[in-house]
Amino acid sequence: MYICTSILGGFASHALEEGDALTETAPQKPKRTWQRVDGVLLLDKPLGLTSNDALQKARRLFSAAKGGHTGTLDPAATGLLPLCFGEATKFSADLLDADKTYEAALLLGVTTDTGDAEGEVVARAAVTVDEAAVRQALAPFRGDIRQVPPMHSALKRNGRPLYELARKGVEVEREARPVSIHALELLDFSGDSLRLRVRCSKGTYIRVLAADLGRALGCGAHLTALRRTAVGDLDLARAVTLAELEAQGEEGRMASLLPVDALLQSLPRVELAGEAAERFSHGNPVELPAGLTGKIRVYADGRLIGVGEPGVDTRLWPKRLVQLAA
Repeated sequence: MYICTSILGGFASHALEEGDALTETAPQKPKRTWQRVDGVLLLDKPLGLTSNDALQKARRLFSAAKGGHTGTLDPAATGLLPLCFGEATKFSADLLDADKTYEAALLLGVTTDTGDAEGEVVARAAVTVDEAAVRQALAPFRGDIRQVPPMHSALKRNGRPLYELARKGVEVEREARPVSIHALELLDFSGDSLRLRVRCSKGTYIRVLAADLGRALGCGAHLTALRRTAVGDLDLARAVTLAELEAQGEEGRMASLLPVDALLQSLPRVELAGEAAERFSHGNPVELPAGLTGKIRVYADGRLIGVGEPGVDTRLWPKRLVQLAA
C-alpha cells in the first residue's frame, strides 16, 4: 500500500511506503560570503566581552575576510578598541606602542588580590583621607615610574601565563618595569570613591596604579571600572557600538570605517609620483626626502601605498606595502 503525501515548504510531493516515518529537514542557513573589507573601525567595546569576541562580532557584521585588533582591552573594561580589516591589519602593530588614555573609578578602603573588582577582598581599612590628601598622593605617580606587574596578568613565566599560576595560589617574584604616566588628573572625589583620568605609555596597568595609590594613602584601594577613551590620536568620540552597527544597513556600516591609514597619522608623510612610486610599490628603495627619519607613510596619487624606513644607504626602503584593490 502506498500513501501519496504532499509536504509544504518547498518539498515536492512524493510516495511513502506504509510505516515509513515522515520527517522534515530544517532549512539551511545561507553560507556566509566573506568579502574584502579594508579600513579601521573605532569600536566602543561593551563590558564583558573579550577583545577577540568583539572583533569577531564586528567582523561578521562586515563579512570581512580578514580582521585584527590593535591591543587587548580586558573584558571588565569598556571603551575604545580600534579594529583593523583587510590591508589595515598590516599596520595594527604601529598602534601597539601608542599612548593610551583611560577614565578609572576607584574604591578606597578595600584591597583585592587582583587590584580590581573581580578579585577576592584581602583587606579592609577605614578611609580618613580628604581630597587634598588624594591630590598630594597622586603627584609621585606622574612621570616615569616603575610598576610591578600583577600576578593576574597574561605575562608569561617559563612559558606559562602568570594568571594560571595565580589561580593555583602560586605567586612568583616579578621585576618592576618602567612605565610613563604622562597625565594623571583627579576628576571626582566623594568619601571613599574617586575617578581619575590617566594618559600613559603602553604596558601600564591601571589596576596596579589603583592599588599603589591606595597603599600610598594608607587605606588600600582597588579599581571598580575602567574605560579607555583614546589610543594615540584616535578618540572614543568617533567610536560606534556593536548595537549601532547591528542597527545599520551595509551602507551605513561601511560609512563607519576609517581609511587604512587612520592608524598612521602620527607618521611623517611622503608623496611619490611616476617611476619612484612604481619602484616603491614593487618593493624597491627610493630616494629619501631630506630631514625625514623613522617610519614614513608613503602615498601615490593621494593613496597610501605603504610604510617605509630609511636604510643605511639613506634611501627609503619599503617595510609594508598595501595591496591596492582591483
